[in-house]
Amino acid sequence: MKVILASSSPRRRELLASIGVEFDVIPSNVPEEHQPGEAPEEYVARLSRDKAQAIATRHRERWVIAADTTVLYGDQLLEKPKDDADAARMLATIAGKTHIVYTGITLQNEERGYGETRVAESEVRMLPLSTSDIEWYVATGEPLDKAGAYAVQGIGSMFIDSIHGSFTNVVGLPLALLFQMMRKAGIDPLARERSSYSG
Repeated sequence: MKVILASSSPRRRELLASIGVEFDVIPSNVPEEHQPGEAPEEYVARLSRDKAQAIATRHRERWVIAADTTVLYGDQLLEKPKDDADAARMLATIAGKTHIVYTGITLQNEERGYGETRVAESEVRMLPLSTSDIEWYVATGEPLDKAGAYAVQGIGSMFIDSIHGSFTNVVGLPLALLFQMMRKAGIDPLARERSSYSG
């Protein structure tokens, strides 16, 4: 059974593929706009629901997985930077400090009237970075399409001092949480592996 991943993120595709889940990619194209007074965990939960709903209504019989990730430092939401200068600003803000990564994830099947949304939270501490460190990293191009302006699974990994919570949440798809949600919904992510091992 193929699920639908309602995301164009290559990181989410790689993570879902890494656990053997078969899926099609259909991006939702839902606008990612923070509403005034909306807490970060409410924000990512709402967006993941909206993204899942946008696809589930068009593919009613299919299971849909949708997610949204944001970074919080103090009272600042650090989403995908607009340009190099914005990426440098974000990195200077969180360098040497601890920030929080939130990912909302929704599993939905319209035909069955099923939907569940959960939020994962991880604390990440980044090493202190000099201005030249930040300029060098921004010049690699890696920060530009990442919430918080860094990739924990890429070049940016060498700047991460510690992570408390799910690593895959920081990448963009908390796999342990997704596994629990799929099991609860009656989907066995291990079914394909079990059949292959049984011969």
